[in-house]
Amino acid sequence: MTISQIIYTVILGPLELLFDTVYAIAVGTTHNPGLSLIFLSLTINLLVLPLYRRADAMQEEERQQSIKLKPGIDQIRKAFKGDERFMILQTYYRQNNYKPYYALKGSLSLLLEIPFFIAAYHYLSHLNVLQGAKFGPIGDLGAPDNLIVLGGISIHLLPVLMTLINIVSGAIYTKGMPLKSKIQLYGMALIFLVLLYDSPAGLVFYWTLNNLFSLIKNIFYKLTNPKKVIGILCSIVGIAILISGLIYFTGIRRKVLTVLVAAALQLPLFKKRIKILNKESGEKTDNISADTAKTIFFACSVFMALLVGVLIPSAILSTSTAEFVEMKAYHSPLTYLVRAAAMSVGLFLVWVVIFYKLASEKAQKKFGMAFVIVMLCAVVEYMFFGKGYGNISPLLRYDVTIEIMPKEYLINLAVLAVVAAIGYMIWKKGKGELIKAICIIGCLAITAMSVMNINKIRTTSAELEKLAMQNKEKDNSKIPEFTLSKNGKNVVVLLIDRAISAYVPYMLAEKPELQEQFAGFTYYPNSLSFGMCTNAGAPPIYGGYEYTPKEMQNRADEPLKDKHNEALLVMPEIFCNNGYKVTICDPPYANYQWVSDLSMFDKYEGLNVFDTFGYFDDEETERIENKEQVINRNLFCYSLFRITPVFLHKEVYDDGNYNYADHYADKGNDEELSYNYIPEDQYRSTGVRGDFLKAYNVLKNMPVMTNVSDSDENTFLSFYNTTTHEVMMLQEPEYEARNVVDNTGYEAEYGVRTAPGRKDLQMTSVAQMEHYQCDMAAFIQLGNWFDYLRENGVWDNTRIIIVADHGYPIGLEKVLMDQGDEVKPAEEYEDATAVNPLLMIKDFGSNEYSVSDTFMTNADVPSEAFKGIIDNPVNPFTGKPIDESGKEADEIYCMLSEWDIDKNHGNIFKDPIWFTLKNKYMFDENNWSFNK
Repeated sequence: MTISQIIYTVILGPLELLFDTVYAIAVGTTHNPGLSLIFLSLTINLLVLPLYRRADAMQEEERQQSIKLKPGIDQIRKAFKGDERFMILQTYYRQNNYKPYYALKGSLSLLLEIPFFIAAYHYLSHLNVLQGAKFGPIGDLGAPDNLIVLGGISIHLLPVLMTLINIVSGAIYTKGMPLKSKIQLYGMALIFLVLLYDSPAGLVFYWTLNNLFSLIKNIFYKLTNPKKVIGILCSIVGIAILISGLIYFTGIRRKVLTVLVAAALQLPLFKKRIKILNKESGEKTDNISADTAKTIFFACSVFMALLVGVLIPSAILSTSTAEFVEMKAYHSPLTYLVRAAAMSVGLFLVWVVIFYKLASEKAQKKFGMAFVIVMLCAVVEYMFFGKGYGNISPLLRYDVTIEIMPKEYLINLAVLAVVAAIGYMIWKKGKGELIKAICIIGCLAITAMSVMNINKIRTTSAELEKLAMQNKEKDNSKIPEFTLSKNGKNVVVLLIDRAISAYVPYMLAEKPELQEQFAGFTYYPNSLSFGMCTNAGAPPIYGGYEYTPKEMQNRADEPLKDKHNEALLVMPEIFCNNGYKVTICDPPYANYQWVSDLSMFDKYEGLNVFDTFGYFDDEETERIENKEQVINRNLFCYSLFRITPVFLHKEVYDDGNYNYADHYADKGNDEELSYNYIPEDQYRSTGVRGDFLKAYNVLKNMPVMTNVSDSDENTFLSFYNTTTHEVMMLQEPEYEARNVVDNTGYEAEYGVRTAPGRKDLQMTSVAQMEHYQCDMAAFIQLGNWFDYLRENGVWDNTRIIIVADHGYPIGLEKVLMDQGDEVKPAEEYEDATAVNPLLMIKDFGSNEYSVSDTFMTNADVPSEAFKGIIDNPVNPFTGKPIDESGKEADEIYCMLSEWDIDKNHGNIFKDPIWFTLKNKYMFDENNWSFNK
């Protein structure tokens, strides 16, 4: 970020985020962009009303003081000249406790209005949801209104109406004021007319509403008791919100929030009565001095700025830095941290401070006490709540819908009530020094933890940058390619990450053409993975039973990285040593890096190694820019989400949208893809997931990468792809990516999938639907490639193994594993689908599709690949034979451990939870048991 961008983010970033949040809530409730503008204007004006009231009061104070001093100033200017006049004026000002810069107070309202205007101008001018939206006589809120047409000339009526209201409001406000003040306001009205005349109607409509609000406010100021009238208005607005919320909102949580907001809007009307009750109850004032209260407030502000802007973002960036890096357009993920920090500084050290400085001394003390409570609650929220929502993506979205039980709400509210009470009592007891000490120690602790996170990010980023430069230096002009021979033997191992085995019968039944394309394969539904994540599930696929988690734990004197690399090389080494031409594409976690480090293969001759992921990304630049924009916004929003009460988590998280208003915009046609993927429900979504397209396009281009040779050379291909892992909603029945997906009609007719001998399948969650659709997309592209192999005469002499490293807990095979009484892992892992990987094998000359209930594991892949073509294969690194005897044990161990290789990269897997399977059948609850 440039200096100007940082300054813009600090000052205007929080305002634009506020506009976006309020507008998103409104348009999500009303589904009417025009009505939402009214809601936005009303909400913003109510929020800043105290700010403007105080500014107006200070402005009036300055005006009265200027009037009082004017005769003396005029007399001095008449009697004295030059330096003598300057010195006497300074003395006169000092005697009357007046400083020349107080004159700025006269323009305070205008100075406050400027940033709000700029933020609104920038936000509403670029708001896609307004494009083409109609409201009353306005045909398009995203374009100038053109409401009057005279002789072929369009006149924009809204800017004129806005100016008239502004002038009337100014006339009322400046009644009795000097001509200078009137000229200033009328001049500003004309400037706004010029600036906004050709602006989108939505922006002008919003600013017109603001001016109307200002007019009403100025009228009230002229009344005998304006505070009472404003209180009555707030009360009316609160009642309107209450009625609307109870009508439009369906969830009990949102109805409760509506009641709370409505109740808060009643406070101005009963403020005087509350003060009387406080006096009657004999409430004692706190013993903290004004200066100490100010110090505490600013210390709390710094603490919150560090917590929200530095610690929380750096923590999430450091957990999986590689996921936030685009290797083909490298830039440090610390740039995301800079923006989050700038947003936090703007919120807590600029705008909160502005509100604080404009408050009265009494209000400032209350402000300080409130901020102490906010700080303590924020720390408790971040440390103890909101941690069990599942894996989170680089776009700061959880991979499953967050679910919160009622008891979690109650526990959280009870804890926060206790914390708030403690903070209140500490303040009332006058423990100012204690509070300052807590703030200082907290700031130091946050700084220390943030520095450690930042160092970790920098270290990982440096390694990734080096790897990116290495990849850039290589000749990437050639298309990744591999050879299949017409007359030799071809062996292909396709590792399709997280492919769901249980979906196969339904997919083949839904699209009969797949049965023809997959003719020759034997499907093994009773297959087992030894782990629930790639770091545990992939090594056995490449190296066999010596690389199951249990066996790798037994080699505790060797790093996991070395054992993983060794597994990746077992099949390539053996095939290469037996005269096969070997190609490896996208080996997972090579050199134990998120972005595979292919340099580990450099010392092995005869291996062709390619990185295909993203190679066929035709819109790479646009996708990367879009991803960066989403991360920049969501990272700060995620920080706010982590410090808000659990009761508000769903509202702040907003299904991963974080109240992003353009989520509701019509994405238009698919020629301009939006890479901000957001699922609405199990039938609808908007945007696309870039990582899905990068993987899917590789499968789509497999015929392009395939060279068919007339030679009798034997070949081996190891191929890894994540189409079924980077899941998103696809348009049915084509199962292709679209900007706007709506499968409501198709699912209404074909929503219940059937398959011979299987129970009916009806998907009820987003995760189930996404995985089914992406598995189907992968199968369609693999089927197209199989047709290509048949057409080019390399089908019968090719053995193909399709395998997954693990499944996913989406509830298709709900086998509850018996965990025992001491340890109970997360409920989502009590699902056999998580360790039931896809396994299909097509042998040489096979042309019939079949299903086998034979018990298999994905560690059988090497022996199945060697079967009949390489006699008595031996692991070149350990000297042990490669066979399938490992599954003959009475109990077979399956492991749950940390999936993040940045955290789980020691010599053994970290804190493993073991399950065992007996009787070689995984779909019987009685066959599973928990082991310490």
